[in-house]
Amino acid sequence: MEYAKLGRSGMKVSRLCLGTMNFGVVTEEQESFRIMDAALDAGINFFDTANVYGGKDNHGRTEEIVGRWFAQGGGRREKTILATKVYGDMGDPLDGPNRDRGLSAYKIRRHLEGSLRRLQTDHVELYQMHHIDRSVSWEELWSAFEIAQQQGKIGYVGSSNFAGWDIAVAQGEAKARGHLGLISEQHKYNLLCRLPELEVLPASQALGLGVIPWSPLDGGLLGGSALKPSEGRRSVANQERIEKHRPQLEAFAKLSAELGESEDIVALAWLLHQPAVTAPIIGCRTLEQFERSLKAVELKLDEAALKRIDEIFPGPGGDAPKAYAW
Repeated sequence: MEYAKLGRSGMKVSRLCLGTMNFGVVTEEQESFRIMDAALDAGINFFDTANVYGGKDNHGRTEEIVGRWFAQGGGRREKTILATKVYGDMGDPLDGPNRDRGLSAYKIRRHLEGSLRRLQTDHVELYQMHHIDRSVSWEELWSAFEIAQQQGKIGYVGSSNFAGWDIAVAQGEAKARGHLGLISEQHKYNLLCRLPELEVLPASQALGLGVIPWSPLDGGLLGGSALKPSEGRRSVANQERIEKHRPQLEAFAKLSAELGESEDIVALAWLLHQPAVTAPIIGCRTLEQFERSLKAVELKLDEAALKRIDEIFPGPGGDAPKAYAW
């Protein structure tokens, strides 16, 4: 396994991040345990979760599964760099009018306590805002995170689904307080979704954030199975997306075959070749899927392969501000 520092922090994380969103939803608990054990054995030390994961009406279930895995001991917690998130409605009636999606010092305190309880730990290495909440001042947010850091409950602060502008404002406000600020941005980024290259990736690089791509296979479209006859029933929306991108997907399948790898491995390897990216999230449903994903770290794409990928999946035209002008 390869490792890299996460943003401008001194903390090193594996170049692949284990996503847990399927745990307790489509992946039963014992299989989740096997996947997490295999991740540690493979050298993956970076695990990502969120307080709302667990399925409809079962928010928190995924954190509970991770917590029960930690409780087995064997150094599991000590070997894991743990990331979770705050923002969503946890369905707790005690939150009253503060149940709504969003951020506040009140909500950060309550929801962090809930996450730590479910995760059976006294701290998380990375606490991420799941979305931006522009109705809350950065003075309030940074104050809340600083208190949690002083209490030893969180190590670093990260963002998710932020625009480049939000990242810039957050870092400016943090600098004014003498605070390290954000060290990571978790963002949807893949071969079919390259819009972040315009501003989110350049802003992250310039301001010291490591990018953690979610949905690296775009919901399975880049996994190869999209071109195969479906054994089950695909939704109309998914089938329409497949048909929309069929020429690209067919060209990508051909290139991947020439490289001697499957489409999913090539798509993950491409992300690992992007300078702003620290670790794509692999959200495996089974142990077999997890074990396949490990090959992405070993695959090195040469300039010719990267050029052909750009021809199949052209980006937004370059970084800001060049893409907006001459």
